[in-house]
Amino acid sequence: MATKRERTREYIINESYSLFAVKGFKQVTMKDVCEVSGMSRGGLYSHFSGTDKLFEAVLEKITKESSIDFQGEIEKGTSAVKILEKTLGRMEEEMKHPEESLTIALYEYAETVNSDVIERLNNDAQERWKSLIRYGIKRGEFLNVSIEQIVNVILYSYQGVRMWSSIISMKPKTIRSITDNIRKQLIGEQK
Repeated sequence: MATKRERTREYIINESYSLFAVKGFKQVTMKDVCEVSGMSRGGLYSHFSGTDKLFEAVLEKITKESSIDFQGEIEKGTSAVKILEKTLGRMEEEMKHPEESLTIALYEYAETVNSDVIERLNNDAQERWKSLIRYGIKRGEFLNVSIEQIVNVILYSYQGVRMWSSIISMKPKTIRSITDNIRKQLIGEQK
């Protein structure tokens, strides 16, 4: 069971997410966070020393919550195709909702804060995807692809759509074409 401090910290993170999605990183102040969370400045600072640390906590939380546990699914013997389909479905839903994206905030954070958080999260995502693809190849469910290349296509096309959809309207068929291309590269032509 979470302690009161942990619940308060979680509450602050949850309330701050939409601030970063709407305003980006540079425009969010600790005063803004106090207003949306109802916290006093002292209370807020007892949990986070600044917006950079709060944003890092938001990133950690959404990465953990939005990621399918590839390793856990692999250990259960779940079909690689089933894991892929679930993940691509989730990616499609996320790409359809630019208003919930932290992409602009991520770019602003990266250009203003000297931190390895984004690089670490990206490296973790690369390793997770590589393990799934190796698993799918080993089981004969995926084609024998260049793992490094397909991981780059998956991660960076997804992030590209997340960024561009914040700027221009992205058609559902465009989003679907990206996930269909990933499927085609991993499992071949669909019947």
